[in-house]
Amino acid sequence: MTNCLDIRNLTKIFGPRSTELAKLLKAGLSKRDLNEKHGHILGVNDISLSVRAGEILVVMGLSGSGKSTFVRLLNRLIEPTEGEVLCEGVDVTKLSAGDLRKFRQKRTAMVFQKFGLFPHRTVLENAAYGLELQGVPLDKRRREASTWIERVGLSGSENHYPNQLSGGMQQRVGLARALATEADILLMDEAYSALDPLIRVDMQDMLLALQKDLKKTVIFITHDLSEALKLGHNIVVLREGTVMQQGRGKDIVLNPANDYVAKFVRDVNRASVLRVGDVLDPMALGGSRLKLAEDSTVYAALKFMNTEQVSAANVVDDTGRTIGTVSMNSIVAAIAT
Repeated sequence: MTNCLDIRNLTKIFGPRSTELAKLLKAGLSKRDLNEKHGHILGVNDISLSVRAGEILVVMGLSGSGKSTFVRLLNRLIEPTEGEVLCEGVDVTKLSAGDLRKFRQKRTAMVFQKFGLFPHRTVLENAAYGLELQGVPLDKRRREASTWIERVGLSGSENHYPNQLSGGMQQRVGLARALATEADILLMDEAYSALDPLIRVDMQDMLLALQKDLKKTVIFITHDLSEALKLGHNIVVLREGTVMQQGRGKDIVLNPANDYVAKFVRDVNRASVLRVGDVLDPMALGGSRLKLAEDSTVYAALKFMNTEQVSAANVVDDTGRTIGTVSMNSIVAAIAT
């Protein structure tokens, strides 16, 4: 799988002497001294990572960790102090104003926590807004927007206004607007944080279902570990603008890189994090009438096998091909490790 984004040494310091102080930061200046002695604020500190095409990368951390600053650096809603954001080899930080505008309109789309809908526009008009910016003719953008309104489950609401919708419905409009542009990259900044828990779960499930078909590259920002573990192919944990750890959910839970990450994950139920694909035996093929998807949690697998009164099941990939087997014993051993 190829990389869609390569982020190299990305740094953001807020203040008029940011370029000068970036050099001192590299030489060992602390965040505290940067603030107290120089009156500048560190947003993001020397982040380097790659995002594969078609994956959901979740960036998580507490308030003030720099996660929202980070996602806004990717499309230059905030200008970086230093570093590169390479999109298939093109450095976004070097784009001219015109090329940057095209990049924002056609390559990326953003979904905000506060929905960002126009109160005086209908659902259909809001969903079509990105296409309007692209210069798509009226009839075509209405057709496209209607298609995505249906895909996110809002058929029949096209002529309603945002204040007539629940929070979850408004966020679906925001997602439809982003998807209608056919952008390769979705930037989702705390997109579900303002929603009630049950609606939030529904939105997570909808995103995962859409992603199976669309295979967008998604940068998803959250402060919620359970959301990160559910959605993320890979997870980045930030603290004070610095990466504490990056990797798959199971690696972060089972092998935290430091005490900070360990505190984050100490109460996580491993059975809800580990996937069947993490514990399967690839050498054992067939031998069971039951099938489990490789991305199923081991908790769901145990429940399923117990209901069916079997001790093992075949594991299949997203094409339905058998890639191994998993047993109750192997699952229990993995959870207890």
